[in-house]
Amino acid sequence: MKYLNYILLLMSFGLIIFLSLFLSSNKDVESIPEKPLLTATTGSVIPPDQVELFGTKIDLRRFDMRERYDREINSFAYFHSTTMMYIKRANKYFPIIEPILKANGIPDDFKYLAVIESNLDIRSVSPAKAVGIWQLMTVTGRENGLEINDQIDERYHLEKATEAACRYLKTAYSRYGDWFNVAASYNAGMARISSELKNQMVSSSFDLLLVEETSRYLFRIMAIKELFSNPYKYGFVLKPENLYQPVSTNKVEISQDIPDLAEFAQSYGLNYRQLKEFNPWLRDRKLKISTSGKKYILDIPEKKDLFYDRSKIKVHDNAWVS
Repeated sequence: MKYLNYILLLMSFGLIIFLSLFLSSNKDVESIPEKPLLTATTGSVIPPDQVELFGTKIDLRRFDMRERYDREINSFAYFHSTTMMYIKRANKYFPIIEPILKANGIPDDFKYLAVIESNLDIRSVSPAKAVGIWQLMTVTGRENGLEINDQIDERYHLEKATEAACRYLKTAYSRYGDWFNVAASYNAGMARISSELKNQMVSSSFDLLLVEETSRYLFRIMAIKELFSNPYKYGFVLKPENLYQPVSTNKVEISQDIPDLAEFAQSYGLNYRQLKEFNPWLRDRKLKISTSGKKYILDIPEKKDLFYDRSKIKVHDNAWVS
């Protein structure tokens, strides 16, 4: 009799559990939250103890150095669409920028400064009216040999703007003898960096208390270099066909006025937009030669390269694809 009571008790509990499950399974479907189709986890990137920039190793073990770098590498790692765009554009522009830096004795890593400055958008204009991939101000551009007026703005000319940026960087290096201070001065200006180094009694811009934009500047360059060096490590999967391709051009010398650039473009089998795409430094609908003997070189794209061709894909840096 004793065992029979135990059996009945267990059966009762079993019945209760069964009824609970049955009732819960018949609740209104809308009351049950739908599971997401995809789930994702977010893990923070762990900063290394040191990185290298401009050929110099940087110790990141000091708490502030580590935290400042940590902020930037995680920002780029999880800002997916924009960071991928940087790499896609780099495949188009780095082949032009790198040889100019090398010819001028500028460390190759300064190409990452251009990424930070403009997102490699050749038409970029800042709220302060800095222009082009190198974000040159009007005064700085003119001081470094660029023509800037109503119809011509060579800050939009990639090769010439890169040469101008190199001239600025070399001038700054002759003052500081330190590429990190040179890079900081590119953002804040030489006058500001020089006065702050003196007033705060330090020799490195890493140790300066500056406005947030400049304080973050070097760490953003370091972080984007790291991500460009191994994008797959940070979750970016790119194929060769994802990268933007350079378009070969013919150089056409212009020594006479062009009264209508749209008509001029059509004479080369292009439209006005395509002409401006390859010559963004042309800022008007016409080109007037204001000085006798002055000549301009226009880039006229090869028609065969205007259309996507998988067989002609070029990858500038194999680290970018996986």
